[in-house]
Amino acid sequence: MAEPRDVADPASPDPAPRHALTEADELPDSLQDLFDDDDEPGRDDDSGHDDDSGHAHDHDDGELTTVAGERERLTFGQHVVAFVREISVVVVGALVVSTLLRAFVGQMFDIPSESMTSALQVGDRVLVEKVSGIERGQIVVFHDPGGWLGREIEDPGPVARALAFIGLAPGASSDYVIKRVIGMPGDTVMCCDDEGRIWINDQPVDESYLGLAPSTIPFRVQVPAEHVFVLGDNRPNSRDSRCHLRDPGPLPGQNAFIPTDKVVGRAAAVVWPPARWRGLAAPEAYRNVPAGQSPARETAVIEAGAEAQC
Repeated sequence: MAEPRDVADPASPDPAPRHALTEADELPDSLQDLFDDDDEPGRDDDSGHDDDSGHAHDHDDGELTTVAGERERLTFGQHVVAFVREISVVVVGALVVSTLLRAFVGQMFDIPSESMTSALQVGDRVLVEKVSGIERGQIVVFHDPGGWLGREIEDPGPVARALAFIGLAPGASSDYVIKRVIGMPGDTVMCCDDEGRIWINDQPVDESYLGLAPSTIPFRVQVPAEHVFVLGDNRPNSRDSRCHLRDPGPLPGQNAFIPTDKVVGRAAAVVWPPARWRGLAAPEAYRNVPAGQSPARETAVIEAGAEAQC
């Protein structure tokens, strides 16, 4: 029987395990160079050197400066310039957003007269939205179609125009008018029956929210295509579509109807003063009015007496 061996027998050596690491007598030349101090790449005994960490070492005065530390050595003036640059980017971005919102989403206007009381009071500031379409019964802001304001349009000045353009002030133009839409394209509007009511498309409309007579001027009109017929809520003190039914022109009375492309948008809410914050939805009385003639006529049909010159 073979004796157990405590030491390796030179005659029958045990091979090293297949995956075991064995010690080499010498390192390969490629590895040996890494441990050779004299040949270390990037080393200079007489000056500082850069190591792999990205730190710059200065052996003359012992100062250690990191890449991040470069920012700490900016002068005061450079810090000011950087700060101003960052603030400018923020301000310009805010102005661009504000201008886009004003142009395509909403705009503020101040109420200058009593023609829309009691819905709107003098000095109210209203938010006009430009996203939704026009509907019967809504309060809308529009550009004077010509001669409604009875005066020359005043220039508000460059500062007011600039502030209004970027949305930091209410609309600075003085040619804006605000009224309520009574007739849509194709609608037939008539005033008034024996009970003093306005009729739209052969249906009476309860305008009791006005608190006064709907109109003292009799008329009957059919609204042309791409136009609306508007009235102020304070009918005795409002120069509106009724007052222009006899205006001269190539098409007499056509100036009484507002082209839809002159409508800026719908008055959505009173935003100032805080005590009057509220929405400005169309009264329920207009919601059940049947649709008018479709397609609408290209020109208006107007029946109005001499009273239609308020």
